[in-house]
Amino acid sequence: IRDRFCIINIISVYYLKYMFIYRFILEQIKRGYLMEELLKELVEKNRKFTADGNVANYIPELDKADKNALGIYVTTLDGQEFFAGDYNTKFTIQSISKIISLMLAILDNGEEYVFSKVGMEPSGDPFNSIRKLETSSRKKPYNPMINAGAIAVASMIKGKDDREKFLRLLDFAKLITEDDTLDLNYKIYIGESDTGFRNYSMAYFLKGEGIIEGNVNEALTVYFKQCSIEGTAKTISTLGKFLANDGVLSNGERILTTRMAKIIKTLMVTCGMYDSSGEFAVRVGIPSKSGVGGGICSVVPGKMGIGVYGPSLDKKGNSLAGGHLLADLSEELSLNIF
Repeated sequence: IRDRFCIINIISVYYLKYMFIYRFILEQIKRGYLMEELLKELVEKNRKFTADGNVANYIPELDKADKNALGIYVTTLDGQEFFAGDYNTKFTIQSISKIISLMLAILDNGEEYVFSKVGMEPSGDPFNSIRKLETSSRKKPYNPMINAGAIAVASMIKGKDDREKFLRLLDFAKLITEDDTLDLNYKIYIGESDTGFRNYSMAYFLKGEGIIEGNVNEALTVYFKQCSIEGTAKTISTLGKFLANDGVLSNGERILTTRMAKIIKTLMVTCGMYDSSGEFAVRVGIPSKSGVGGGICSVVPGKMGIGVYGPSLDKKGNSLAGGHLLADLSEELSLNIF
């Protein structure tokens, strides 16, 4: 009787164990299915907003993007991936690269040096404005997310020449996005270089003020090239996940200190969406960085990274439909960090 009782107990334990595993797997499948259905629904709901914006046309080749494209990629810290729409379309990350170059500049020079040259305050002006460089008493760019600040940051990347500096930055971008396919879109780079007259003006002003200490043309070359790095919504989603995990890769390797990751995320909240950052923080409430190529990289601390692609831009240079899509997703999943 005792033996039979033991056998029954063993069978019961294994039955309960495997039923638990079975139900857990079913729950994960159901969760994944519902998430993908939600993303598809929100992409289609917000695609109409692409008609209200325009693709960037002041940089040659950017105007060839499909205005109606809209896609999203979500990568969670526990390794799940969900996507919908035009998530696999390649685009240049443009100003999203500013958070990558800032990380590398801090690793190369230290936080104190970097922020002695560039501020931490929102400018309230367009990303390519030159006005406050001369009128401000501080005589340095307000933050690293506007063009002047990003050019100053690019000048701090270590290397013997602009080629070595950019290759270091590209390798670093590949590391933290976990995407070895990242590369330069040469046509976009040439377009950036040939038409970036405002950026040239800002760079030489910064040199005159002692903000840029090295070669101005090298700093500009690195900046134009970093903006011309090409990826997908998955690329910037993984970048977001890296920051959501406080600077730790999927394999557990720590690249940034927790403090550095917090600095980047804070600047994304206050300055990452150009002079719409305050409104975006109210509507969406997650650290984000946009680029005029149509991308938005978003971070939900401790949970996930989100990559959105929608090249139809509003008047301030942010993805129009992408912003609406993120606002809806934040509302549906209660992602707002505030």
